[in-house]
Amino acid sequence: MSKIRILSDALASQVAAGEVVERPAAVIRELVENSLDAGAAHVTVEVQRGGTALMRITDDGCGMDREDALLCMERHATSKIRTKEDLAAIATFGFRGEALPSIASVSRFRLATREKEALSGTEIEITGGKLANVKDHGGNQGTIIEVRSLFFNVPARRKFLRTEATEYSHIENQFRTHAIANPKVTFTLIRDGGVAYHLPGAQNVLERIRGLAGDELANRLIEVERLEAQGIAVWGYIGGPGLSRSNRQQQLTFLNGRPIESQPINYGLREGFHTSLMKGQYPVTFLFLEMAAEAFDINVHPAKKEVRFHDGFSIRDVVAKAVKRALETANKLPEGLQSTVTRVPRPALQLRTESNVPTPTQQAFILPAVPLRIPVANPAPRIPFQTTIIEPDQTEPEKYTPQPIPKHEEAPEIKAAPPAKPATPTFRIIGILHRLYVLMESTEGLVLMDQHAAHERVNFEKIRAAMEAGGVPSQRLLMPLMLQTSPRDADILKRNLDTLTRLGIEAEPFGPNTFKIEALPTFLKVDDPLAWLDRVIEELQSLSSKSSAVRLGEDIIVMSACRHSVKANDKLSIPEVQALLEDLFACEMPYCCPHGRPTLIQMSMGELERKFGRAAP
Repeated sequence: MSKIRILSDALASQVAAGEVVERPAAVIRELVENSLDAGAAHVTVEVQRGGTALMRITDDGCGMDREDALLCMERHATSKIRTKEDLAAIATFGFRGEALPSIASVSRFRLATREKEALSGTEIEITGGKLANVKDHGGNQGTIIEVRSLFFNVPARRKFLRTEATEYSHIENQFRTHAIANPKVTFTLIRDGGVAYHLPGAQNVLERIRGLAGDELANRLIEVERLEAQGIAVWGYIGGPGLSRSNRQQQLTFLNGRPIESQPINYGLREGFHTSLMKGQYPVTFLFLEMAAEAFDINVHPAKKEVRFHDGFSIRDVVAKAVKRALETANKLPEGLQSTVTRVPRPALQLRTESNVPTPTQQAFILPAVPLRIPVANPAPRIPFQTTIIEPDQTEPEKYTPQPIPKHEEAPEIKAAPPAKPATPTFRIIGILHRLYVLMESTEGLVLMDQHAAHERVNFEKIRAAMEAGGVPSQRLLMPLMLQTSPRDADILKRNLDTLTRLGIEAEPFGPNTFKIEALPTFLKVDDPLAWLDRVIEELQSLSSKSSAVRLGEDIIVMSACRHSVKANDKLSIPEVQALLEDLFACEMPYCCPHGRPTLIQMSMGELERKFGRAAP
């Protein structure tokens, strides 16, 4: 007797549903994408009990005649592709031809549709994959799809659903994602009879984000100006300094309008945000990519979540470049800000040492007492920055009498700034709080600077620039380390021996899948060097060939910059604070330390007035 059998259509549909219909949110995704492909300008999503009792999607798209309405319920039926060439260049959302029959096989399903010019439409009812009724429908143009009692005939799948609140949260995330991807479409979400969201058509993505997330988030976003390179266009919005999340829920990326997840894009974001993001945090992104449909494959995931690119390295590099450019633009000193000092010459702030007599290891990395001017890559333009300084314990107060902050029209002429650009408020140092926070006044309100975080950023960029120019100094080990790897990792190391040398790591093959490590970076201080080398190998796997070798060693640079920076309770004189300010604003990214923490925060006058009850909350 034969052991191999052909599955029945009903059972095959349920198997397919297991791939396509993971949970109610997956049903919402499939049906909303069909509505958008149909050209809908209004989409309404209604759910009850987290989608397990009812999901209803109503749109005003093109609709279908009776023949198409019946055909769309057959497996492998679709209007999106006709030939194998179409499969390689899909430009719509839906394409598998299994979503509707798969959903209908595990629910009580109803479809009602009518074309624009038709006198009547068609209504189809299916229960558990079996056609129950077909009749005329007299509703409006478009399509209504109802999905009731999801998984009523597949108890094994239904018991794995989470609570109603959890399932609804997934539906809400899916709804918000599609609303952002299609800002000109009006979206409505109804939960258990109440309107949760009503989003009228917006003019642009930022307006839609503002409608969904509010002004507070929208105002903190940085625009990623459109960048086109290697056949790829990238644009959108990313979170500014200090704006991040502990998960990827607000790390949204879209490809040709389709929400996607992609490792090359994630790597590109990490490369672009670089040291502007705290460890363990994920950026807030609304990033849109556009490229030819032939350059990627959306057919690699049953739920159409992931995408495979023909050239993932190019995607990574373009995304990283676009994000880095946006951050550098946002981190530039505001136009018109002055930093000209008319007081006594300022001292240069030095790297902090563990003791008055530095060790040989420290000597190699301590900046000299004279001002060190190591050029940084693409430095932000130095625009003069006027500070009127007040020092509380000044012995000659007549030299440091506080001056009122000048109005814009009274500001002195600034030759470095273009005359057409308006002047912005100046800063005035008013003191140091708890030997850590520098308090400064501006016409906008109160500005606070973390002296440790600011010095970290300055030291980080100086050390990194020096390393970019000459490589990482290394120190030979008394006893070589033996690093055993997998065959794949051994191949990666062999191909990157030159890169390792620039990182201060002297390694050479020593038998099959084994390397002898004879030297490590001079200022590397870790308890387990072999574990650190394993992380270096992981970075080598994730970074593209165009990435800088020093990018791999930046965690070491961060540790060194932190260790040699001024700490809390380190007393700085006002001239030293001024020196730190000037060096900070000469950095590429002055508004965050290498760990991603902010160096400067501002409290506006409006916020201060609300806290003191002078203004309405």
